[in-house]
Amino acid sequence: MQLGLFTPVFSQYSLDEMLVELKRYSQITALEIGTGGWPGSSHIDLDACLDDSVTAQRWKSKLTDAGLSVSAFSCHGNAIHPDKSVAAHDDEVFRKTVRLAEKMGVGTVVTFSGCPGGGPEDKVPNWITAAWPPEFATALNWQWEERLIPYWKDAGKFAEDHGVKVALEPHPGYAIYNPETLMKLRAATNPAVGMNMDPSHLWWQQVDIPTAIAYLGDAIHHVHAKDVALNSANIARTGVVDAKSYTLMQERCWLFRSVGWGHSLLDWKQIAAALRLAGYDKVLSIEHEDALASIHEGLSSAVRTLSQVILSEPPVQAWWV
Repeated sequence: MQLGLFTPVFSQYSLDEMLVELKRYSQITALEIGTGGWPGSSHIDLDACLDDSVTAQRWKSKLTDAGLSVSAFSCHGNAIHPDKSVAAHDDEVFRKTVRLAEKMGVGTVVTFSGCPGGGPEDKVPNWITAAWPPEFATALNWQWEERLIPYWKDAGKFAEDHGVKVALEPHPGYAIYNPETLMKLRAATNPAVGMNMDPSHLWWQQVDIPTAIAYLGDAIHHVHAKDVALNSANIARTGVVDAKSYTLMQERCWLFRSVGWGHSLLDWKQIAAALRLAGYDKVLSIEHEDALASIHEGLSSAVRTLSQVILSEPPVQAWWV
């Protein structure tokens, strides 16, 4: 298993500047590069690399010369947004990213499932989390049957045809937000569609991560290493569903934290073991979204913790059996 980094944390730096910064983190050997959407594209010109092989090779050589590989390209967006212009733009970025991944020999593209409106006339996405009143159940069925499944049948086939796996990140506000919804979509579409396992989005929902990993199995296509801290006093008062701004840190029920600041070293060791048991032995991609820590302190903390977690060598044969 390798230690990686999701690079939007360095979005204010150019690619060359970021590579200089990364010299202080020698344990990081793989990068997850944003190509558009919410991650932005600070470190790659998607169109230029897609259109010109020389440009693409020069870009790739910079990473290779720095001792780095690419774990995934990421273009988190909403390709089933009820605003057709938004949906079309995000779908275009996704398909360009898949084509670039094929060209660059990158096996995985990370994105969101997207979320449609609650009906054909809606103007904004509608994340439905309750089966009652009955119009919610009707709307949820419409979302899946008319928007989510048809889109990902086609998009999953497109990715498969290009030799690429799609890792959907479960996230509040999107149709796929937990392991069960991911497996439901995968069963209805294509095995190229799987999960970007991000524990931070599941812990606050009270999901046990090793149990979820065992359930998902080979549906795990990529993994984020990001922690979350739960505020037990606020949860006791209001529960875990929290739409308050992330800037209201003392008032929220949970906050994203650097790895090790929300859950213990043992928790992360159990995650690493569960991933290996499930057959995932690739990259843990650190995502830094900790408003209480600087970039350097947050990343350094995550690297120190995960360096004690990852198993970088092949497992031993069980000679004692």
